[in-house]
Amino acid sequence: MKGIVFKSTGSWYSVRLEDGTFIDCRIRGKFKLAKLKVTNPIAVGDKVVIEHDPAHEGTGIITEIEPRENYVMRKSVHKAEKGHLIAANINRAVLIVTLHHPRTSLGFIDRFLVTTDSFRIPTTIVFNKADLLSKEDLEEVKYISFIYEEVGVNTLLISAKEKEGIDALKHLIEGQVTLLSGHSGTGKSTITNLLVPHNTQKIGFVSESIGKGVHTTTFAEMFEIKPNTWLIDTPGIKELGLIDIGDHELSDYFPEMRALLGQCRFNNCSHTHEPKCAVIEAVENGEIAPSRYESYISMLENEDSRR
Repeated sequence: MKGIVFKSTGSWYSVRLEDGTFIDCRIRGKFKLAKLKVTNPIAVGDKVVIEHDPAHEGTGIITEIEPRENYVMRKSVHKAEKGHLIAANINRAVLIVTLHHPRTSLGFIDRFLVTTDSFRIPTTIVFNKADLLSKEDLEEVKYISFIYEEVGVNTLLISAKEKEGIDALKHLIEGQVTLLSGHSGTGKSTITNLLVPHNTQKIGFVSESIGKGVHTTTFAEMFEIKPNTWLIDTPGIKELGLIDIGDHELSDYFPEMRALLGQCRFNNCSHTHEPKCAVIEAVENGEIAPSRYESYISMLENEDSRR
């Protein structure tokens, strides 16, 4: 039998079969023993082959993972040398960000974009909690949006609380498998409730003492919004460590730097100190946003976060 993984709890997986029914499955031991550089061999969105488990009636065993079109992965929180699969086989990624309560840093946004750009996954940055923004805040959102629109990343301003901008978000994800991600406390669960009919995700809160959200989504899960439209909700990400991205390829995941490929004096230019570097010149000329270049340098210097 074949199906798609709709929910992962770590040891059990809820798989939707081709006939629309669901079955709880475990994985065959060989997946756990395989030399994979990930803590979880199977992710929500994976297409799998299963067989009935003779030892547990009504359950199945995942025997094969079909080739992935793409995936989103971050460095494991507990095992630095391994990655953790967030989702697989997606058409679009939506990153929920907030200026306050909690604040999403530009560095975090850029790390997420590098992760999705490695598979050229179209990504949208959604600014939530518009109802809490002052005039100065709205100007900041406008400026940040300009930075990312310039590199081909579209942005959207919404208020999940006031249900403003939700129709635009629904239109954006229609007919696709969309990954919804972001820090805890940015309103992901509220947004999921608005997008998915009859869904009641628990709503979290933001700790006033540390300004960070409290996890409400425990496991990644896929929801069907309508035929051919799917949403993958994931637990909030506090930190996003990159993995398996070498120094020589990092700049390729910044579209504005990729556009200058071959224009530097040296073929192996690191874009940090070399003379006649097209990227450095573009930064100096205002053609590349300083914040984007700073993110690139930070990722480059923090080598351990990419292995």
